[in-house]
Amino acid sequence: MDPQLPQTIDAYLDRIGAGRPARPDASALRELQLRHLVAVPFENLSIHLGEDIVLEDGPLLDKIVARERGGFCYELNGAFAVLLRALGFRVTLLQARVHGDGGRLGIPYDHLALRVGTEDGTGPWLADVGFGDHARHPLAFDDRADQEDPAGVFRIAPAEAGGEGSGDLDVLRDGKPQFRLERRPRELADFRAGAWYHRTSPDSHFTRAPVCSRSTEEGRITLSGRRLLTTVGGERHETPLGSDDEVLAAYRDHFGLRLDRLPGKSDLR
Repeated sequence: MDPQLPQTIDAYLDRIGAGRPARPDASALRELQLRHLVAVPFENLSIHLGEDIVLEDGPLLDKIVARERGGFCYELNGAFAVLLRALGFRVTLLQARVHGDGGRLGIPYDHLALRVGTEDGTGPWLADVGFGDHARHPLAFDDRADQEDPAGVFRIAPAEAGGEGSGDLDVLRDGKPQFRLERRPRELADFRAGAWYHRTSPDSHFTRAPVCSRSTEEGRITLSGRRLLTTVGGERHETPLGSDDEVLAAYRDHFGLRLDRLPGKSDLR
């Protein structure tokens, strides 16, 4: 084990404003996921800053904890898995394919999600801090009924035609499929091809423009190009940003990201 890991985990907990849980139970998992969603932004800025994305525990912890950045699903859930394991949770990495327009499924290893076992006899749980606007609380993995969440009504259901008999599961929000989850355990290295595709392909929505987004106590805040979008109580507000300094200040003030240059400046609108 990395001798620095205990100190890194303490710093990780400080980053998300959470105390070290007394035991790895469902209540602790729920608190950790919610605090992570509020503190650590979902962002694709590395793609637009020309930064490398390394799917290994050390570099992920360095980015999320030491550099106080965010990331996309592979990075956020990859780092969250390290945190949970260090706190005594049993974590399995799962691959998923995102449902796109017209119900089309994305590429294999399109998304990384976590199956989490706890010490209190509940669960297992589907935990996810890397899907952007999604469930705030972990979902009961084996529950096929509707599950109420502050972000909507979620359901984990057997996959429909095309996936029947495979054991795959569809995760739905308010009746709309979000992603198709495979149950087979995976390793972090398995997701490298998916991460490479999403950071290089013109068909990936991540390469089209920089975006940075996080949950708030009241809703959500997103910086897309030069537009600052806030949602409070279901009402959406848009604030246009003019100068480069305004955009950099928004990254700093709303997301805690201290950048020395704008990501993908030529792509900003």
